[in-house]
Amino acid sequence: DLSTKRATAIVNILRENSSINPENLTAAGRCEYAPIAPNDTSEGRAKNRRLEVVLTPKLDEISKLLNDM
Repeated sequence: DLSTKRATAIVNILRENSSINPENLTAAGRCEYAPIAPNDTSEGRAKNRRLEVVLTPKLDEISKLLNDM
């Protein structure tokens, strides 16, 4: 629940930027399903409290650009 709230908070901040189409934003929490460190130490838990931004291209637009060349 906390990871989803963290992701949603960042998406809400990004939506304040008028040059970003809000339809292109998605928030997802991974919680215990994608740790990068063990949770048995405070250092590991701190590493797992992270935000990852994943940029994905619009494949149809890339295809159009390549076809126009």
